[in-house]
Amino acid sequence: MVCCNTRFLPVLQLCIADMHLSFSNYVKSHLLSSEVLPSPDMFFVKVMTLLFFFFPLQQGQFTNPETPGYVGFANLPNQVHRKSVKKGFEFTLMVVGESGLGKSTLINSLFLTDLYPERVIPGAAEKIERTVQIEASTVEIEERGVKLRLTVVDTPGYGDAINSQDCFSTIISYIDDQFERYLHDESGLNRRHIVDNRVHCCFYFISPLGHGLKPLDVQFMKAIHNKVNVVPVIAKADTLTLRERERLKRRILDEIDEHGIKIYHLPDAESDEDEDFKEQTRILKASIPFAVVGSNQQIEAKGKKVRGRLYPWGVVEVENPEHNDFLKLRTMLITHMQDLQEVTQDLHYENFRSDRLKRGGRLSSHGYVLPLSPAKGPEPEEMDKDMILQEKEAEVGYFRLQYFLGFSKEIWNML
Repeated sequence: MVCCNTRFLPVLQLCIADMHLSFSNYVKSHLLSSEVLPSPDMFFVKVMTLLFFFFPLQQGQFTNPETPGYVGFANLPNQVHRKSVKKGFEFTLMVVGESGLGKSTLINSLFLTDLYPERVIPGAAEKIERTVQIEASTVEIEERGVKLRLTVVDTPGYGDAINSQDCFSTIISYIDDQFERYLHDESGLNRRHIVDNRVHCCFYFISPLGHGLKPLDVQFMKAIHNKVNVVPVIAKADTLTLRERERLKRRILDEIDEHGIKIYHLPDAESDEDEDFKEQTRILKASIPFAVVGSNQQIEAKGKKVRGRLYPWGVVEVENPEHNDFLKLRTMLITHMQDLQEVTQDLHYENFRSDRLKRGGRLSSHGYVLPLSPAKGPEPEEMDKDMILQEKEAEVGYFRLQYFLGFSKEIWNML
């Protein structure tokens, strides 16, 4: 007698049904061709016969033996999981901050990879008239069968010039361009393979040497807080004592509230979550802004290899929560990656989309973008009427074309 867990009987029945169909077609093909099955195939036939003897195919029985009223909706999350794993995930992370704060080192430490193998650090003379550049690096990361297409957008040259008044205009233009590209692809005819390059999160690095936020920090975060999820990060936290670190965190949070800057806030844990997850969420919220240390060097400390920084007075371990918030930052990014994408889609992108369609056009029911006249022309009510008329004309033309093609095809068949 063969016994198995009753929870897997529906899945096992489907597998056996598929194997039964394949096996039947296989045997029929050989019988119709009057060929003799070779010895390996005969062995396969015997094995399949024994399998069907112990697991007979019961046609028409799809009920669950556990619960009489079981329908099968509980398997829907498994279907979503399989499709998501097969499709893979996409995430775009932007890092912004002054040069020398360890942005590249931290990113390499977070994802255990080298995104900048051939980077050349410019000298002081080259930084005088250097403009902000956008460097996007994409890497495919796979862990336990789950694929992640990670895009890291770096901004070298930010804050290096003497006059940094308009140094972040290039960054804002890049964020808007990615929104514009996604809107264009989403409004097209083929929307099956849309590559999402929208910036889902921005790590903004704050210098530990100041007494809070600089004017440039305030201006930049106020300029992008409605376009992207901003996560403030205190760089090179090993230059601060524990008391100085806590004082600087409180000072930064007070200035963020004072200037009305909207940073990314972690969602509250649901009531049905376990206590460990609730405690983890509480600790992560209390750790903002994250004070981190990055390093890719392996150092021996207390008889084991760790990633850290060696000083005359001791070793700063990167992945030690008592030394810095590196593990907390990585935990926040990994456990809330889906929420970062949802906030980008439901809040920032929708705001851009509504504003873009109001200023530059309106989508018809067939995906056409109908241009608008400049704002200095007719009144808003007249513009709305013109938009509706243009949309209706486009739809009438579309149906006329379809009717003409169908009518021509019928005439051709009659001839």
